[in-house]
Amino acid sequence: MRVNRVAMSLLFAMSVGLLAQSGEGQGYEGQNWTHYVRTSGHGLTLENAAEIVAGAAQTHIFGIEVDNSLTGYYESFMDPAEKLAALEKVTRLAHQAGNKVFVYTEGLETITSNADQKPHTFFKDHPDWVQRDINGRPAVFGGGDAFWIAEGDEDVWISPYAMEWRTLFMERIRQIAATGIDGVFVDIPYWMTHFEGWEDTWASFDEYTRAAFKAVSGLDAKTDLKLGDFDDPNFRRWVDFRIRTLTDFMAEVAENGRSVNPDFKTIAEIYPGIEEAAVRVGADVYQMYEVVDVVAHEYSAGGYTAAERSPLDWFADQVGMLSFRAFAGDKATWMLSYSWDNHQEVPIPEAMDNLMMAQVMVGANCWDARGHVMSGSNDLAHRTRLFQWIATHEKTFYRPRTPINPVGVYFSPQTRNYFADDYIPVFRGLAMLFLQGHREFQIVTPRTLADFKGETLILDEVKCLSREEGALLKSFVENGGDLWLAGDCGSHDQTGAPLSAEGGRAIADLAKEGGGRLAQSRGEAYYAALRKGSKNVATLREEFFEHLDARRKSVPAMRVDAPSTVSATIARVDGRPHLFLSNFTGLVAKQNAAQKPVKGVTVTFPGAGGQVYCLPFMGEVTPLKSRNGKDGQKVTLPDIKKGMVVWIEPQKP
Repeated sequence: MRVNRVAMSLLFAMSVGLLAQSGEGQGYEGQNWTHYVRTSGHGLTLENAAEIVAGAAQTHIFGIEVDNSLTGYYESFMDPAEKLAALEKVTRLAHQAGNKVFVYTEGLETITSNADQKPHTFFKDHPDWVQRDINGRPAVFGGGDAFWIAEGDEDVWISPYAMEWRTLFMERIRQIAATGIDGVFVDIPYWMTHFEGWEDTWASFDEYTRAAFKAVSGLDAKTDLKLGDFDDPNFRRWVDFRIRTLTDFMAEVAENGRSVNPDFKTIAEIYPGIEEAAVRVGADVYQMYEVVDVVAHEYSAGGYTAAERSPLDWFADQVGMLSFRAFAGDKATWMLSYSWDNHQEVPIPEAMDNLMMAQVMVGANCWDARGHVMSGSNDLAHRTRLFQWIATHEKTFYRPRTPINPVGVYFSPQTRNYFADDYIPVFRGLAMLFLQGHREFQIVTPRTLADFKGETLILDEVKCLSREEGALLKSFVENGGDLWLAGDCGSHDQTGAPLSAEGGRAIADLAKEGGGRLAQSRGEAYYAALRKGSKNVATLREEFFEHLDARRKSVPAMRVDAPSTVSATIARVDGRPHLFLSNFTGLVAKQNAAQKPVKGVTVTFPGAGGQVYCLPFMGEVTPLKSRNGKDGQKVTLPDIKKGMVVWIEPQKP
C-alpha cells in the first residue's frame, strides 16, 4: 500500500513521542533489551525504513526485525553497499524512536537470483565452497526444493571450512555492525540434512570439512566411520565435530560483531530443539547458548501451528521451551513460531492468544508472523492488543525467574546426542509429570549442576556421564542431596563409550547413599500413558508424587490443586513466589482453540501474612481474598480461561 509521504512523516513523529513517553522495552537492572522483545519481520529497503519504524511504535513492537538478506544473495554478498545504506537508515530512525533493531541474514545459505540467465553464480564461481554428501553430490538446489527458492534461482549451502568465503562473511558481519544496528539474526547455520533426499547424509563431506576433521581426529570422514551408526566411536566423533563446528562458527560471528560494537547482539535462528534433529543438522541450542546472545527458536514439539496443537502437543512444547530457558541461563529466549495457517475451523485470535499465552507463561519472547513466514500478521489489530498487554506486564514475565525449592530434573546433552530415541521421551515424560502435577521443578544441565540448590535431583535414563558430572553428583550426595536414578544411568562416558559394569554400579551405589534408586523409568511410563490416552495416567502421577513427598524433608514452595490439563510453573520473581498457569483444557487440534474455563483452582502458600494477586491472560492485576489455615494461606482463584499468573506480596513489617 502506498502511503502519503507527508502523512507518514507526521505519523513517524507522533510514534517517536508515544514510544518515548511509554518507556516500553527500555530494560531493567541486570538485563539487556533482548529480554523485552516483541517482534515480527519486515522486508527492508531504503524507501520503507520510516514506515517500518512508525508501524512498530503504533503496534507496540519492541526490537524491530528487518530483512534484506545481505549475505543470503550472491549479488549483495559481493557488493553490499545498497543494503548497508538501508541498515544505516533504519537504525538511525529506530534509535530516534527509542527502539532497537536487528537484521536478518542467512548463515550458510546463499541464493543467486535468476541464475539460469547468468554466467556467474555462486556455484559456477566457487563449486569447491559448497557442502557435499558422502558421494560428492553438491548441496545445490532450485525452484520447488523449498518455498523460498524461486524458479530459476540457485540455492547453495556452503561449507563453514571454506575459509575464503568465511573471511568475506565475517567482513560482512563487521560491516553490518558498523551501521550501528543493534544485532544480527543469523538464520539456518546448519549442515545440509533437512531438504528432501538429504536427511540421512550426515553431510558435509566436502574437501575442506574432511581436512578439518582429519586435523583434529586423524580420521577420514569418508572411509573411517560407519555413517549413522552410533555404536561406532568414529561416527560419534563425527557427530561431536559437526556440532562443535557450527557452535564455533556462531562464536566467530559474535566476536566479529562485538569487535566493531561491544553492544552488538548475535541471534541464532534454530529450528531443532531438544530432540534428535539438533544432532542431525548440527545446530545444538544447548551449545549455541554459550556463544550467542539469543537463540530464536523456530520450534514446535507437536502441531506446527498453534491452531493444530492438541493438549499433549502444548505440554511437549512447554517442556521444550522450559529446557531452552534452562540452557539460556541469564540470556533471553525468543520463539519464532506460528499461530495459524488456513485452519478454517479455528478463529485466528484464539490461536494467537494460545501461542503467546503459552510462551509468556514460561518466560519466552513472542514473534508474530503470517502463516509460516517471518513477517506480517494473521490479525494485526489483535497482535497490537496482545503486544500492548505484554508490554504493560513485561516485568512479570521477563524479570529473572529463580528457583524456590525445586526438584531437579537432569537434561544430558550427550545422552541426547547418542541415544535420542531412548532418552527424549523419558525426559519429556518426567518434565510433564511436574507440569501436570503442578510441582516446582528445575531442569538441571551439566553447566548448572554445580549450582543446583534443591533437595532432590532425578536422573532418568541418563546413560552418558562424564567424570566431572560424576564428581559433582558425589558432592551433591555428600552435602545431603537426595539423588534418584531411574532406568539406565551412568552406563556410558561423555563420548558415548560403554563403561564396565562397575561404572554403572558406582553411580547406583552413589544414589543409594543419597536416598535410593528408582529402578523403573517413571518418565517413560508416564509419557507412554499420555500418548495412549491411558486411564492410569492419574494413578501413575499420584504414585510418583506420593513417593516423592514421603522422602522430602522440606515443604514445597506452594500447593496447587488444579486439573492436569493445566500446566504450572513455579519460580521467584523479584523476591516474590510466582505461579504461572497455562490452561489447555478442551483444546482440539485443528477444530477448537477456545479453552474450557477451569473453576475452583486453589493455591496454598506455606505460612501466612501477605496479599495474593492474580493476573489473568489479557486481563488486569486483581487482589484476591485468602484465608489462613493449618497448611498456610489458601486462595481460590477466579476462573482460568487461557492462563493466569498468581503471586503473593509479603506483608510489610
